[in-house]
Amino acid sequence: MSSRAKDMIQLLRNMGLPYVAFRIQHEIRRRSGWAKKRFPVNPPAQTFGSLTEWRALPVAFFKPVPKLPLPPAEQILLKNRVNAQREGKVLFFSSQTHPVSDWLTHPLTGFRYEPTTHWSEVPDFSPEAGDIKYVWEKARFTFLYDLIRYDHHFQEDQSTFVFEEINSWISANPINCGPHWRCSQEISLRLLNWTFALHYYRNSPALTSERFDQIMHSMYWQLRHVEDNIQFSRKAVRNNHALTETLTLYLMGLLFPFFPGSAARKIAGKRWFEQEIEYQIYEDGTFLQFSMNYHRVVVQLLSWGISLAHLNHERWAPVVYERAERSLQFLRACQDSYTGWLPNYGNNDGALFFPLTACHFRDFRPQLNALAAALDQTCPAQTELWAEEAQWLGLLPHESAETAPLEGFFTFPKGGYSVFREGPMLLFMRCGSYADRPFQADNLHLDLWMDGENLLRDAGSYLYNTDEKWTRYFAGTASHNTVMLGDFDQMRKGPRFIWYDWIRESSLSGWLADGDKAVCEEQFTGFRALGSGIVHRRRVTKKNGEFSWVIEDWLLNAPPALPMHQRWHPSAVFLKKYSLRAFDKMHKEIAATQAEGWYSEKYGEKEPAPQIIFTTSQRYIRTEIRRIP
Repeated sequence: MSSRAKDMIQLLRNMGLPYVAFRIQHEIRRRSGWAKKRFPVNPPAQTFGSLTEWRALPVAFFKPVPKLPLPPAEQILLKNRVNAQREGKVLFFSSQTHPVSDWLTHPLTGFRYEPTTHWSEVPDFSPEAGDIKYVWEKARFTFLYDLIRYDHHFQEDQSTFVFEEINSWISANPINCGPHWRCSQEISLRLLNWTFALHYYRNSPALTSERFDQIMHSMYWQLRHVEDNIQFSRKAVRNNHALTETLTLYLMGLLFPFFPGSAARKIAGKRWFEQEIEYQIYEDGTFLQFSMNYHRVVVQLLSWGISLAHLNHERWAPVVYERAERSLQFLRACQDSYTGWLPNYGNNDGALFFPLTACHFRDFRPQLNALAAALDQTCPAQTELWAEEAQWLGLLPHESAETAPLEGFFTFPKGGYSVFREGPMLLFMRCGSYADRPFQADNLHLDLWMDGENLLRDAGSYLYNTDEKWTRYFAGTASHNTVMLGDFDQMRKGPRFIWYDWIRESSLSGWLADGDKAVCEEQFTGFRALGSGIVHRRRVTKKNGEFSWVIEDWLLNAPPALPMHQRWHPSAVFLKKYSLRAFDKMHKEIAATQAEGWYSEKYGEKEPAPQIIFTTSQRYIRTEIRRIP
């Protein structure tokens, strides 16, 4: 049997027959022209209720209560971003600023998409065009929140510019044509963000009847697109895309009842969102995408969904509240108490759907506190920066000045996470198996934080659509603080987001007290491309009251010809303040090799970073980490 045939069989086993059958059916429909009939181009203009009728609807939306003023430094940053927007310079992925000439041109490659090409014929990746996310980014309309926040904090009306941008997009993107109709999640975000702007400026003179009718016509067909394509996200993708789209169907049905089919759309969207939450957020609060940033995406969606449902006297199924609360518990356990940051773990494309705060992109406090407020839970005392997001959602967090810092051992067995918190230290490790698709080959990765510094860190994601060299590094085992066999990843990389040889067996004991020390021992069976039964076992030991750590790694049943590499990705602070020494099973010190590594804190950006590698032909490495006196 050919290797390709074996891969196809494995894909079928991993993803299941319904997934494969749906993908085949979807591809046949796309190529046969069925999609062009299902998603018509430029349907005749329709009117769905007047501006006056919309303003009079008995539907509640967020009532912003941002009372706290922005600090002067944040006012300057916000003003600079708004001025840049007016000059055509847009913030991408919460980090980079690029000039944007129009809605269809890639800001890096200069490639311009055809505005009349049916969306089903637009590829989501081509070497010539470059990463399509760069074209999608502005069209999410997250930049509207800077304009609205500026309007509020500076008392300078931005409504004309906001509606000019929305109408500009509508004019440049015929219905069901071009790259901005390619992805239903992108469409969903645009709908939610336009809705926020419409409600904020609902009584503005800039919102004329003619403009309102044009926006409603576009929104209706965007909503129809999401609805008619929802099974692709629920069956073929099943991640944060499905959560975003199902919630959008519910909210649009709730907030725009005059659209045809709204009642049924709202009921279906609510039911599907509840099902997706139950499936995607595990019982222990961990998330099936194994990504801190995508979990935050879900947190923001939950805050919107719960708050707007309650404002309109509706409730979700109990499982939604349960999984939301457990998500909070998990993310807070993994959160550095000094900075509000979490490990840069899992896929991270810079997504922050609703940027309603001046906090750093990596700071999760605004989003976690907003969800806590939506759940009517207490949260630590707020600063003006952390509280702003909740206040924009009409929420007033219940502050508790007596909230003690989290301490001790935290284990999340379904997701495979172990966390140890002691004073200024946070030690995070993951060892899991996969029933849902994996995204990175990073088992037994260890993240170490001290005094707000990420000493041993995850290298990040960089880009999803890039050269194989970079995909292999950032998604693979080499960019994580764990062990490799030769140059082999723990799982075998396929095209795009596909992995073969999924890790199916893992053992997670979590942290345990053992006399004057704490010990965590975990293992998994992997490296199936090299043979069966290969086990990586890791034990981490920390003595009470001392900031030193011992990490022991064993490889069992590994091919003898391949060396064992223990890889570390230290920060500059670690190299100045800590030592790292390794020994083999004969207690002989192993010389460290300094290799070039890479670090990507934000999507689309990477920088050279040190990488320390300990290599042995044996199958055991003991590493000692100590603070330099």
